[in-house]
Amino acid sequence: MKNERLASLLSFFEEEPHDPFNIYALALEYLKSDQREAVRYFEKLLDEHPAYLPTYYHAGELFIQLEMLDKAGEIYQTGITLALNQNNQKTYQELLRAYRTYQDELED
Repeated sequence: MKNERLASLLSFFEEEPHDPFNIYALALEYLKSDQREAVRYFEKLLDEHPAYLPTYYHAGELFIQLEMLDKAGEIYQTGITLALNQNNQKTYQELLRAYRTYQDELED
């Protein structure tokens, strides 16, 4: 089943490689099985589609798991600013909570 889902997502990506949702879906799917590939797709989103707001929460979490803490902090901060600029209060609050948790963990 997993392979079928991944195959479908890869097919969608091949059909529309510049659609940020297709890249995002692959990044999330790879989070389950291959963090290196997840990083690759999140970095692609951050580089090529910096206005795609859903990226920032999950990318920040992933970089924390990989102990790339400076990068995680930068991602959260950029996402927070972007959410404010896009007037997306819900995502702003989610990213702000995640960033504060990240800061608390750094202090421990």
